[in-house]
Amino acid sequence: MISRKKALQTMEIVFGLFPDAHCELAHRNAFELTIAVLLSAQTTDIGVNKVTVSLFEKYQTPHDYLAVPIEELENDLRAIGLYRTKAKNVRKLCELLISDYDGQVPDAYEDLIRLPGVGRKTANVVLSVWFGMPRIAVDTHVERVSKRLKFARLKDSVVEVEERLMVLLPEEMWCRAHHALIFFGRYQCTARNPKCMNCPLFAACGYRHKKEN
Repeated sequence: MISRKKALQTMEIVFGLFPDAHCELAHRNAFELTIAVLLSAQTTDIGVNKVTVSLFEKYQTPHDYLAVPIEELENDLRAIGLYRTKAKNVRKLCELLISDYDGQVPDAYEDLIRLPGVGRKTANVVLSVWFGMPRIAVDTHVERVSKRLKFARLKDSVVEVEERLMVLLPEEMWCRAHHALIFFGRYQCTARNPKCMNCPLFAACGYRHKKEN
């Protein structure tokens, strides 16, 4: 693993590559963002956005999702993976929002993870993107590049990667770093066939040594 100084130098390069990194899930409020992140599990943001274009016009409140049969919601989500499970979680989430939170998405981590289908990553995304709180959400991209760039160890869990990033990077950088690392993993350091030959971080990258060996 690298030092805090080296981590900051590495992030400056990542920021330079993706200065405009942002959440690519289309949303207009905290509720839509929560639904979109829930739907994004094992699905690309592009795929989710194709579905939510019409979904968010048809369903605008938690009550709307409960006003139709589950089969209708499943059909609306059919284009994305695990649509049956996600439809059930969306409805359960809406039920809890109505019963416990007056239909509003809560702004506390402990409350967010109570919602069906909302785990640590989803809660951190909502808190960071919508509520502007300093959080680092570790998805598959952030986990992969954090290990390749030696921010974390290969054997580290998702939680350990998150904790390591929070130690290495100052709190005021967390939200920006979260988006920049996602873009780096999505468009540069991809899971398969990463663009190593034009990567300014390749010389110090753990993936380089894996390829060479």
